[in-house]
Amino acid sequence: MTYPRTLGELRNSPWAERPLNGRTVRDEIRANLMARIASGGPLFPGIVGYEDTILPQLVNALLARHHFILLGLRGQAKSRILRELTGLLDERVPVVAGSEVNDDPFAPISKYAREMLEECGDATAIAWLRRDQRYVEKLATPDVTIADLIGDVDPIKAARGGHLLSDELTMHFGLLPRANRGIFAINELPDLSGKVQVGLFNIMQEGDVQIKGYPVRLPLDVLLAFTANPEDYTARGKIITPLKDRIGSEIITHYPRTVQLGMEITAQEAWTARGGPALDIPEFVLEVIERVAFEAREDKRVDKRSGVSQRLPISVLESAVSNAERRTLLLGEERIVPRISDIYAAVPSITGKLELEYEGELQGGDTIARELIRRAAGKVVEDRMGGADLGRIVAWFDGGGALKVPGDERSELCYKGFNVVPALLDTVADFGLSPKDDTPRAVAACELVLEGLAAQKRISRSEELGYTRSKPERREPGTGYGKGGISFG
Repeated sequence: MTYPRTLGELRNSPWAERPLNGRTVRDEIRANLMARIASGGPLFPGIVGYEDTILPQLVNALLARHHFILLGLRGQAKSRILRELTGLLDERVPVVAGSEVNDDPFAPISKYAREMLEECGDATAIAWLRRDQRYVEKLATPDVTIADLIGDVDPIKAARGGHLLSDELTMHFGLLPRANRGIFAINELPDLSGKVQVGLFNIMQEGDVQIKGYPVRLPLDVLLAFTANPEDYTARGKIITPLKDRIGSEIITHYPRTVQLGMEITAQEAWTARGGPALDIPEFVLEVIERVAFEAREDKRVDKRSGVSQRLPISVLESAVSNAERRTLLLGEERIVPRISDIYAAVPSITGKLELEYEGELQGGDTIARELIRRAAGKVVEDRMGGADLGRIVAWFDGGGALKVPGDERSELCYKGFNVVPALLDTVADFGLSPKDDTPRAVAACELVLEGLAAQKRISRSEELGYTRSKPERREPGTGYGKGGISFG
């Protein structure tokens, strides 16, 4: 498509006659949102788990032309939602070429654009802004100033241009004026100092800003969107009351309500398509990883005020796949099939994302992370194999059997080891966890069953001994195992 390049061409183009011309950015978003709702298309592609909770509230706020704030704990897709808003903007809009504040050619707000239009008339150059260029985002930090957001006098501009300091042409515009005719988002709003938050009053109520006390009014056209973490209200700062009063809608986000929704989000966001050997992730491995986050959110040793980010299962999945990938390359196997042992190898991806209470600090993040994995595996076994008779497996361990399978061993050798345990391979096949003839998946399924039994305390598991009876008997000297023990590696 060819876009007009001068004001004269723009005047004679269909664009000048369309209702798009002259409407505000919030009207633009409202109109495009209404069209998308009417067509039945996806409103916010890529946002999973909020269809019946957050998105209806967000749609209502946008239809009402409200400035809004997303309020929630870390890792709840707040920034992701804000960036999706650009999809509701027009594909391109015309601006006066060279304008720092995206002046509308038919309604300029800056002195630069007014003088350019007066001097050049219909020959005034026109540029076209893409929708992604109309989104400005700022992470709030305590050192952000009014000059950063609104602007300041630039003495260098004054000296070079021979202007008085009071001349509008000497102004250096901040982020807000540069977001004119677009969306301006501030992440972690409470981190802004109170006096900077006061600087947002005018733009939210009257729609204009004033720079450095000079009598210059810029009637900006902008949608303001904010994010905040409730923990920050007391830990690092607060949103001042008059500013909260000017925010049209407060939308409270949440973590995925079900494990299945969490799995969808994790699978969507995790980097697993890497090339190289084929990747085959059993669904029960994905479920164990997701349940680690759910278990952590319920654990009393984990700080509820900080929350457990959805980034935790995403990072764990990526690390587990990496460990399986490393093993596959070392052993020359054909497929990358992550196992439960690969989730244990991803413990460093868990510990850094947990804020612990005092009791948790005493026990240590590594210990808690391993407990969370075991409990998650236990829940998966309970849900998927609730009717299974695992008595023969437990009886073998109670009779002195022990099994230690290194995490980096070949699938064929692991399979032989698990085959020693009576009924183990038959059980995973009967419950559809894995076909017996798929060795890598069968190994992963056997690890799941044994981890589940360990979580139920029907057998024991340790890094030193592997899987043993729930109350280990006296070990035979020099072997580390009771009667019937087997170890290989």
